[in-house]
Amino acid sequence: MALAADAFTSDGNDRKGKYVFRKNCRSCHDGSKAVALSPNSKTQAQWQRAFEKYERLKCVEEWKKNSQSDLNDVYTYLYNHGYDSPQPATCQ
Repeated sequence: MALAADAFTSDGNDRKGKYVFRKNCRSCHDGSKAVALSPNSKTQAQWQRAFEKYERLKCVEEWKKNSQSDLNDVYTYLYNHGYDSPQPATCQ
């Protein structure tokens, strides 16, 4: 599946994004297998850059297992709760 990097927008489903992030991303990004990540681990601009350049990430093959809609939901969740957002959040 080819993912369009410019297709990520912050109009996805925030709640679904939180669920997908916890299920598909936090399973590795919990600090044991990969660096721990939470929404407030990056600023909104850093999340935007990460999604624009996702093909450079070590976990790119895992990304490809998700639908564009799921990834957009995850982006929305992470972007809306980034370090510099009005509502920064941790993922617990």
